[in-house]
Amino acid sequence: MKYYLFIDESGDHGLTHVNPDFPVFLLCGVLMSEQAYEQLKGSFNHIKKQFWNNKTAIFHSRDIRKCEKEFVVLFDSALKRSFYEQLNLCIAKSDYSVINAAIRKDQFIKKYGRLSNDVYEISLSFIIERSIFCLDSLSIDDIKLEVLIEKRGKKEDRQLAEHFQKLLARGTGYVDATRLKNYGMAISFKSKRENINGLQLADLIAYPVARFVLDPNRANPAYDLIQPKIYRRGGKLYGLKIFP
Repeated sequence: MKYYLFIDESGDHGLTHVNPDFPVFLLCGVLMSEQAYEQLKGSFNHIKKQFWNNKTAIFHSRDIRKCEKEFVVLFDSALKRSFYEQLNLCIAKSDYSVINAAIRKDQFIKKYGRLSNDVYEISLSFIIERSIFCLDSLSIDDIKLEVLIEKRGKKEDRQLAEHFQKLLARGTGYVDATRLKNYGMAISFKSKRENINGLQLADLIAYPVARFVLDPNRANPAYDLIQPKIYRRGGKLYGLKIFP
């Protein structure tokens, strides 16, 4: 059986400058079976066809919130309400698990300095590790896992691919290399223009989770929708790692 791990981010991974209004970097992983992904694609494409009469619209959290680009049509309040109702229903009903890793950059810099390890790589290690925990709990033989990440740039993608290969060779603190290799893990980098619906779902989830990390007491209906999908293990929330 094949599984996908779609990964996208919210916030800036750099440590040189920290936005005081958004001092967090969050990497969001959406883990789902190939069958569940086919159903998600069908649902997303149905919404795109209904509101834009095509399947080429790309769901992007910021553009939707700001009603920019093709989402300018959402200035129509009735259309916006209908769009959110259908999108929220799809997000709530689809079958997937969410695994997030958040770096509180202000706290991270105080503890480790600005020249510490790349926060994207740290976050990816957490997500890979806990995705393996999640897959192990399914007790399904011969699962193959493909990791899909949105492209950031040639240099950044090369560095991340190298880090991924190190993970496969060495494992993590809690998952040894053999367990990783048993899942036949492969990584690929995709452009936003490729219109990968799984990456769009990860993008839609990342921002409300990052907002929750920044202020868990703030009203956050998008997070409330996603919260039941966050991976739990033995009743403990394992799908949201906040570091340090």
